[in-house]
Amino acid sequence: MLLLAVVFAVLGAASNATGTAFQRKAAATVPEGGGLRLLVALVRQPAWVAGIAGVIGAALFQALALAFGPLALVQPLFVLELPFALIIAMPLLHRRLPAAGWWAVASVVAGLGLLLGAAAPSGSSSDAPMSRWAPALVVCLGAVGATLLVARNRSSPLVRAACLGTASAVANALTAALLKSATGTFSDHGAAAFLTSWQTYGFALTGIAAVLLLENALQAGSLAASQPALTIGDATVSLVLGILLFQETIRAGWYLVPEAAGAVLIGAGVFGLSRAVPHVRDLAPASGP
Repeated sequence: MLLLAVVFAVLGAASNATGTAFQRKAAATVPEGGGLRLLVALVRQPAWVAGIAGVIGAALFQALALAFGPLALVQPLFVLELPFALIIAMPLLHRRLPAAGWWAVASVVAGLGLLLGAAAPSGSSSDAPMSRWAPALVVCLGAVGATLLVARNRSSPLVRAACLGTASAVANALTAALLKSATGTFSDHGAAAFLTSWQTYGFALTGIAAVLLLENALQAGSLAASQPALTIGDATVSLVLGILLFQETIRAGWYLVPEAAGAVLIGAGVFGLSRAVPHVRDLAPASGP
């Protein structure tokens, strides 16, 4: 079961990264502008259609991963989306990642392996009583509201991007928790129960909010400010929600040492990647966008 969860989570990260890369390629071929005209132009692009398919595939893989494994295992694996996105996008967009970027990719992968190997998250329940959901919802939604308030009252692009990235991370983690509960309901009680479960509509709403917050974070400031908060925040909040909501467990004691070392490697790698992206170089200047 855990192996299936890992496989589906990795496939989900890769699928989402592929979708992002193809959407970026499609957007690069469309003249500047927004609104309905932009959407109509994108729909005509095969690369954009492939990108949307990647995003849909990622959602399905995530649902399957959460059905087979604990939230504390599945969501941290989506950290791999960032290196996957660069590995896929670089040749697709005719770009070259600097050597420092590849070292950062290695740091993320090694850190994730060390962290999850040491922590060994376990637990398969998708049920949580309202007595646990209520405080989780209050804290998560309150954290999103607080970070949005700070972002609104700060003129610094770095602070605004970091706050919006954090808000998106919390919304992503809450979406995953609600999705896990909803897929558990579908598995145990069928489609009718799934469609009448409040968690089903909850994950749809929080998922939309997470996407909107991400777009605003990327627009507010540099990737170096928003991406670490988004990537690390999502994994951390998901770990906490898995433990508090679904009674999942991780190893403690001396295992905390390699867990902390893995977290540091992930953080360093994510920060390194976010700094390396602006220095991406063309493979061939005349080869296209």
